[in-house]
Amino acid sequence: MAAYRDIGGLRVAQPLYDLVEARIAPGTGIDAEHFWRALAHIVADLGPRNRALLAHRDGLQAAIDDWHRRHRGSRWDAEVYRQFLEDIGYLLPQGEDFQVTTSGVDPEIATLAGPQLVVPVNNARYALNAANARWGSLYDALYGTDVIPEDQGAGKTGPYNPVRGARVVAYAGDFLDQAVPLARGRHREVTRYAVAEGRLAATLSEGSVAGLADPSALAGYRGSPAEPEAVLLVHHGLHIEILIDRTHPIGQTSPAGVRDLILESALTTIQDCEDSVAAVDAEDKAVVYANWLGLMNGELEAQFPKNGEVLTRRLEPDRICTAPNGSELRLPGRSLMLVRNVGHLMTTLRGFSTAC
Repeated sequence: MAAYRDIGGLRVAQPLYDLVEARIAPGTGIDAEHFWRALAHIVADLGPRNRALLAHRDGLQAAIDDWHRRHRGSRWDAEVYRQFLEDIGYLLPQGEDFQVTTSGVDPEIATLAGPQLVVPVNNARYALNAANARWGSLYDALYGTDVIPEDQGAGKTGPYNPVRGARVVAYAGDFLDQAVPLARGRHREVTRYAVAEGRLAATLSEGSVAGLADPSALAGYRGSPAEPEAVLLVHHGLHIEILIDRTHPIGQTSPAGVRDLILESALTTIQDCEDSVAAVDAEDKAVVYANWLGLMNGELEAQFPKNGEVLTRRLEPDRICTAPNGSELRLPGRSLMLVRNVGHLMTTLRGFSTAC
C-alpha cells in the first residue's frame, strides 16, 4: 500500500509524487508542487460538475429502467420509445444539417492505411519493439512464417535453409513486381539497381536497362546513385527499401546483390496503460507513466540477455536518404504512438484521492 502526501486537498500517492518531482517536472519550467496544487484546483472546480453529471445519468437510467418495466410484454413501438427518450432528454430533436472537418492530423491517421499494434507500455522492451516496428524485414517475416510452405525441403527449423531462402527471395521478387513493377521485365531479372537523372535504372539479365512503370514510385536512395546501398520505392504512400550488399551471404545469392526488403509496416502503435496490461494501483501507474515519458523524450531503454550477451534496445532514429532530386528525404523511424488510458473511475483518479 503506497504512502500518500497531502497537497492542496489531494492525497497523492508517493510513487506518483516522486515520478513527477524527479523525472517529469524537471526541464518543463513547472514546479512539481505547483503542478499538484493546480491539479487540486481543477479537481475542486470540476468535481461537483462531474458528480452532477453522473447523478443526471443515473436519473436517466432509472427512468429508462422504469419505462421497460412498465411496458414489459407490450408490443414494441419504436416511435413511442423514441418519443419517450426525447421527453426525458436522453435524445435531442434532430438539428439542422452541418459539416465538420479537421486539420493538422498526422498522415498515419488521416491518409495512410497500415497495421496498428497494441502493446502493454509497462514492459519497456515490448513498448520499444512496437515503436520500432514501423520498419520490418520482409525476408525475415516470410522465412519465419507459414506464408512460405515447408514442403520439398523448405523447412524453417534449424540453421539457415537455402531452399527456403530461395523461395523467400522469389516471393519477394513477385511482391515487387506487383507493388512497384518495372516498365518491362521483372525484378528477379535485375542484375543491378542504380539511379540516373532522378530515375530508377534497373539493368536486366539480357543487358538492357528498364525503369519503373511509374517513375514517381522512386522515393530515394542511400549511398551513391551509381552503386546505391539502398533504393527506396513507394506504393500507396508506404515505402519499400531494397537493401543491396553483394558481400552479404544473402546478397551473394542475388544477381542484383539484394540482401533484404524492408517494408514500412506498423504505422501506428497504441501504447496501452490498461487493456493489455492491468495497471491499477499507484506503483503500476508510475511504471507506465515513466515508460511513456521515456518514449516521448526518446530516452527509454531496455536491456535483456540474448545468446550470452546483454543487448540494449532503444528507439530507432529517423531514416534519412537522398530524394530523386538530390535533396534530403527524412522518414519517421518509429510508428506514430498513441497512448490509451481507459482504466480511470468516473468518480476518482487513480493514485490520488480528494475530499472535494
